[in-house]
Amino acid sequence: VDLNNVVPEFYVDSDDIRQLGNDTFDVVLMANTIDFLTNPREVFRTGWNLLKPGGTMIVAFTSRDAYVDKFAKAQTKMWRDMNDDQHTWICGSFFQFSAGEGWEGLKGFDISPEEAASDDSIFSKISNAQKPANIYVVQATKVTPEESIDESNPAKSFSSRMWMLPTMEERDKQLVAPRLARAYLASSDESDREKIASHVDTLPRIYESLVKMDQFAFTFSMQARLAADLVSDPDYVGNDEQIANMKMGLGLRKPSENFWQPVGEATGNMDPEDKVNLLAHIVPRFGSGNPEQEVALETFVTGLKPAIAVVKSKCTGMSDSDAQLVGSELLAAEVLKPGRSTREEFAAWLNELTEAELTEYATRRKSFKKNALNELKEYQDKQQADKDELERKRGIYQEQVQKARKERTMYFNDKTGKVEEVP
Repeated sequence: VDLNNVVPEFYVDSDDIRQLGNDTFDVVLMANTIDFLTNPREVFRTGWNLLKPGGTMIVAFTSRDAYVDKFAKAQTKMWRDMNDDQHTWICGSFFQFSAGEGWEGLKGFDISPEEAASDDSIFSKISNAQKPANIYVVQATKVTPEESIDESNPAKSFSSRMWMLPTMEERDKQLVAPRLARAYLASSDESDREKIASHVDTLPRIYESLVKMDQFAFTFSMQARLAADLVSDPDYVGNDEQIANMKMGLGLRKPSENFWQPVGEATGNMDPEDKVNLLAHIVPRFGSGNPEQEVALETFVTGLKPAIAVVKSKCTGMSDSDAQLVGSELLAAEVLKPGRSTREEFAAWLNELTEAELTEYATRRKSFKKNALNELKEYQDKQQADKDELERKRGIYQEQVQKARKERTMYFNDKTGKVEEVP
């Protein structure tokens, strides 16, 4: 099997491997192979698929120069440029970035024979030319995926459903999972809950578009919010029409003259975060094939500017961005879903609202945004803490490696029956 022939983001493209099925083996052993892999993520994902839950994947490799005379050209440049300590570390990262928390018990071992070279420096290569190569092993165990959503910890359940999703980075999954969990717990309708859980598989198509966005103007947190809000909407199924309209709303495709262009003009002063929220309201309404839904969309786009104008006329001191936020969201909430309010009913209701009521709505919306920013700060703090902990563990590992090598300078000489220093 050519392990470098892969379906990007998924697995090794091999009929022979596919015939082995999923959840088949207790152990997957990959020896002296990792240094030749050009697509390690897909290879490790294939290993994860082959393993039974609780099964272990073991990756063994030798020193960088163990067979350099025969296979140097076949080794990847990354492997050639790293030392053995870095090889162990990068192998662990391949586990992490293939299935994330779908692996547990990640461990690395130096199982070199006592007479092996102590390191891979130039001096060691000269003095230890005849010694056997160092040998290393990195292994991890497949975690059992959760088949249902655990209401006591839904974020963990949603995270497990995203372990093997393509396109999304681990960062994206960590941002989306708690948002989906909150939406799941907030829903009292069992049918809607089931839809949220089943819609997780639509996330890759969303992120295929989101990865093209400017990450400074459209942050990872905003991307996760949009993705989670779409997936949490019972009417969102990720069909072609919904994806196309999401792209138009994001500016990734020329906006339609009869909908997205006027929406963009009417909401031009809104904050990006508020535009994301409005986009999540609108996109799921497309692609239903329901004539009443088409009428609702037409009602929204033709009533948008008048609604904002009414809000502005009642709240003369309100900023343009807040007036656009209040007008667009009130209109979306009332007319975008068929059967809730007609344009005339909405207009009559809006005209009855007082300045104080409209201002109070704007204030509540700002508090939601503040809470979202606090959540982002908490996430960033956690990411930094995780990074610090990772560096701490890496330091401990390096100390253990050095200690092991130092201790291996002594060996048992079976000829003399004594423990002696390695010559």
